Amino acid sequence: MSESHYVAVVGAGPAGMFAARELARSGAQVVIFNRDIKPGGLAEYGIYPDKHAMKQGLRTQFQQILDTPGIKYYGNVSVGTNADLTLDDLRACGFQAILVTVGAQGTKWLGLPGETLAGVYHAKDLVYHYNQLPPFSQKKFIFGKKAAVVGAGNVMLDIARFLMQKAKVEEVVAIVRRGPAEVKFDKKEMEYVVAQLDLRSLDEEVQRVSQQMLAIGQDARAAKSNILEALPKAHPPVSLAYFRFEFLASPTGMRSDGQGAVSGIDLEDNQLILKEGEVKARGTGHTRTLAVDSVVFAIGDTVDSSFGLPVQGNEFAKNPSPRFPVDGISYEAFDPQAGNVIPDIFVAGWSRQASTGLVGYARKDGTNGTKALGQYLKTLAPVEINASVLEARLKGLGKPLVTRNDIRNLHVIEQYEAHKRGLESFKFGTNEELLEAIMSVG
Repeated sequence: MSESHYVAVVGAGPAGMFAARELARSGAQVVIFNRDIKPGGLAEYGIYPDKHAMKQGLRTQFQQILDTPGIKYYGNVSVGTNADLTLDDLRACGFQAILVTVGAQGTKWLGLPGETLAGVYHAKDLVYHYNQLPPFSQKKFIFGKKAAVVGAGNVMLDIARFLMQKAKVEEVVAIVRRGPAEVKFDKKEMEYVVAQLDLRSLDEEVQRVSQQMLAIGQDARAAKSNILEALPKAHPPVSLAYFRFEFLASPTGMRSDGQGAVSGIDLEDNQLILKEGEVKARGTGHTRTLAVDSVVFAIGDTVDSSFGLPVQGNEFAKNPSPRFPVDGISYEAFDPQAGNVIPDIFVAGWSRQASTGLVGYARKDGTNGTKALGQYLKTLAPVEINASVLEARLKGLGKPLVTRNDIRNLHVIEQYEAHKRGLESFKFGTNEELLEAIMSVG
C-alpha cells in the first residue's frame, strides 16, 4: 500500500468525470461511483438521440478518463440515504473527501392540481425515456394528438421535436410564462423544429403581446426576428405536425376527462412588469382552459432530497462563507439547520446549481470543484489506502459491479449491434440487457 489522498466522486456525468481526472492528475487515488451502468450522465442520456457524433466523442473522452492512472470506476452502485452505500459508508471505507456530482436527480413540479393525471409528465422522465436510460426506457407514455409543453428553453424544444417527429402528435403548444423576448432556447436547437413552427400563429401571438412589450421598452419585431433566426438553416420537417407558442401564460392546473386522464390545462394570462430592472410576469387573474391530450413540464430540475445532504431551493446547500472559494463560488456542502459546514463533502455541476448549462458548463464546474476540494486535501496528511475495505463492502452488496473494462467492452458490443442492424447507433434499453452483454464478454 502507498500513501495518497483518497477521494470518492459520486456521479459519473461530465462534472464527475472531468473532476475525477483532475484529482487523479494531482496525485489523489479516486473512486467513481455511478448509479447507472454507463458513465456520462446527461451527456449520455440527456443529449438528443440523433446527435451521434457528439455522443461518440464524449464516450471516447470518458473512456480515456476511466483509463487514467489512479482512477477506479464502479457502475451500478447507488449512493444515498436508502441506497447501496451511504455517505457514512464511504467515510468508513477510508475516503478523506467526497465530491458529489450526482446532478439534479429529483423531479421539479409546481404543485398544481392535476399533476398526477395520466398524460401529465416531467421532461426529465421523457428525455431519459427516449435516450433509453433504464428503467425510464421501459416507461409508457401516451400523448394523444395535441400536447402542451410548459417552458421556453432548449429542453422544451427537444421535447417538441420528439413529440412531432417520433411520437407523431399533430400539434405542440409551448406555454411560456413571459414574452417572446425572454425565450431561453438557442438558435441552433430551434433549427430542428422551426420548419414546423406555425408562422401565422407566431405573428398573431407577437401582435397580441406587443403593446405590453412596448410598455416596458421591448421591441416585439426584434424578438420575433430572434426566434426566426433559425429559418435559413431549418431542418426539413418529418411530419405534418405543427408547433406554436402561447406567450404570457402560466399553468394553474390540469383538467381531468373524468377517467383519470388529462383533458386540458388551465392557464392564467400574465402581464409583463419591470422589477429592479428585470422582466417579470405577473398574473392578471384572467384564466382560460386549453384543451390538450397531454402536458409535459420542462421547467428545470431539482436535486434528490433523499440523497443525504441538506437542500436549499433546488440545490444542495452550500457554505455561505466558503473556506476554499473558487472564483467567489462555494463548493462546500453545508448544514443550514446546524449552521455548520460539512467539511469533507463538496458539490459540483448540477448538484451545486441545478439545470445550468450542459457538458461544457458541467466540465468547468467539476474542475473548479476539484480546486476547492484540492485546497481542503492540502490541510490533510496522505493516508495508506486499504482498498480491501471498499472491495469487501461492495462484494457484500451481492450485485454485479461494472468496471472500466466492462464499459470499454460494452461500447464495442453496442457499436457491433448498430453495424449489424444498419443503425447509426444502438443502445441496450434495460439494465438486464446491459449486464448480460457485459457478462457475455466475460
